[in-house]
Amino acid sequence: MHDAMVMESSTAPEADDELLRQMRSGDEQAFVALYRRLQGPIYRFALQMTGGAAVAEDVVQEVFLALIGSNCGYDVSRGSLSAYLFGIARKLILRHLERSRTAAEETIEGEPGKRRSLAHPDPMAAFLHNETMDGLRRAVVSLPKRYREVVVLCDLEELDYTQAAKLLGCPIGTVRSRLHRARGLLLEKLQQKRAPVGDAGAWKPVRSLT
Repeated sequence: MHDAMVMESSTAPEADDELLRQMRSGDEQAFVALYRRLQGPIYRFALQMTGGAAVAEDVVQEVFLALIGSNCGYDVSRGSLSAYLFGIARKLILRHLERSRTAAEETIEGEPGKRRSLAHPDPMAAFLHNETMDGLRRAVVSLPKRYREVVVLCDLEELDYTQAAKLLGCPIGTVRSRLHRARGLLLEKLQQKRAPVGDAGAWKPVRSLT
C-alpha cells in the first residue's frame, strides 16, 4: 500500500496530532514535518482526479492554508488529521471540476449538436487518444467523478472498501457497486482505444483491475 494515503493506519494519527499541537504553539518545524508527512497522498489524489499537476499543486496549497488558518475546524474526536485534510482536498477538487464543467458547457452554448456529443457532464470525459503508457490513467481521469473517486482510492491508492467508504461518506456496498461499474467502464474505454479497426473483438486487456 502507498504509505500515507491509508488514512487511519499509516501516518500515526497521534503523531500528527502532536505535530499539530506544536505547530499551533508556534513551532514552524512541526508544520514542515506535517507537510512532508501528508502532502504526498493529497497531491496524488488531486492529480489522479483532475489530470492536472498545476491543479493538484493548488489543492495542496489550499489544504495546508486551511490547516494554518484561524478557522481550522479539525476535531480530533471526529477522525484523524489526515482524513480531515483529505476531506478538504476532496471538496476543493469537486468544486474545481464543477467550475470546469460549467465553463465547458458555456463554451459550447449555441453550437448545435456539441452538447449532445458529451459522454457525460464531467469536462474530463474526453478520452485522450494518444497511444502512451499512461493510457490507463487517462482513462481513469475520463470517468464520471463518482466512479473516478473509487478507482483512485481502491485500485490506485489501494485502500480497502471500509477506508474508502469512510472517506467518501457512503456505505461499503456503494463503494463496491461503483467500483464494479467503474472497472467495466475502464475496460470499455481501453478496448475502444486499443482494438484494431474491423477487429474490435480481438483485443484482450493487458492489465486486470479486478
